[in-house]
Amino acid sequence: MPAEKALNIEPLKVAMQMDPIDHVDIDADSSFRIAEEAQAHGHEIYYYAPDDLRFDSGVVSAELTPITLRREKGNHVTKGATKLTDLREMDVIWLRQDPPFDMHYITNTHMLERLRDDVLVVNDPFWVRNFPEKLLVLNFQDLTPPTMIARNLDAIKDFRKRYGDIIVKPLYGNGGAGVFKIKKDDSNLNSLFELFTATSREPLIAQQFLPDVSAGDKRIILVDGEPVGAINRVPAKGETRSNMHVGGRPEKIGLTKRDLEICTRIGPFLKEHGQIFVGIDVIGDYLTEINVTSPTGIQEMERFDGVNIAEKIWQAIESKSS
Repeated sequence: MPAEKALNIEPLKVAMQMDPIDHVDIDADSSFRIAEEAQAHGHEIYYYAPDDLRFDSGVVSAELTPITLRREKGNHVTKGATKLTDLREMDVIWLRQDPPFDMHYITNTHMLERLRDDVLVVNDPFWVRNFPEKLLVLNFQDLTPPTMIARNLDAIKDFRKRYGDIIVKPLYGNGGAGVFKIKKDDSNLNSLFELFTATSREPLIAQQFLPDVSAGDKRIILVDGEPVGAINRVPAKGETRSNMHVGGRPEKIGLTKRDLEICTRIGPFLKEHGQIFVGIDVIGDYLTEINVTSPTGIQEMERFDGVNIAEKIWQAIESKSS
């Protein structure tokens, strides 16, 4: 639902750092929706892939391609001529590179951070780097289920002994990959730990299992610290994970008093640290993740609620760019 062109706003030059735009699902991809709305506001849109970013003799540049978008499956983007461009020529850069949150991702945040004095980078790359999804929630421990981060099997076993059924997952994973429910009497914990530690040097994160997940894992979107909408993601039958990437079903849902309490607590912190577009995950009464890298879900929310969330995002950005 693109908006009419915004009034009294000078067109902005907007660069989208994202994974291949040719293959996005135009009915679900949040980056496509954000760029589509920018186009409706009269802004110039450019695209580049994460591998196209470079630092050379003090200049951060990228192979930029001007794009025009349309809601036509299989023909959703028209590209202009690609040109190596100093990114200081842009007004807004969107860091929409999907995880994994690895050294490639971290290196790109270092390069984009060098542009902060000249360009509005969304979300602020310094704090994206320092706010990994599953670590930022540790700033709000009274809002979260009991949590442990460790690379020690005995410590994780002790955590399970204290809390019964637990969820174990990679600390820097995404999209539901590698998420396991380990019951209090499950004999596979040793093998699972061996598998994780053989393929990665990172710690694991363990959380007390929340039975409320069977009713759904709520994704709430905050724009500049304010909640603007939510969807409920219900796990498929026989599945613990609710991520839509692994078969979770989106459903319409409203915000509860507890949801608003959580948003009131974390919203000012996110705004203060330049996190304009954030997706948080809430199961029952508990905050489980704060997603600042490449949150999703706005198209589903817009369809359920009839609210133009992408426009709210651009209103926040335009107010900072004027």
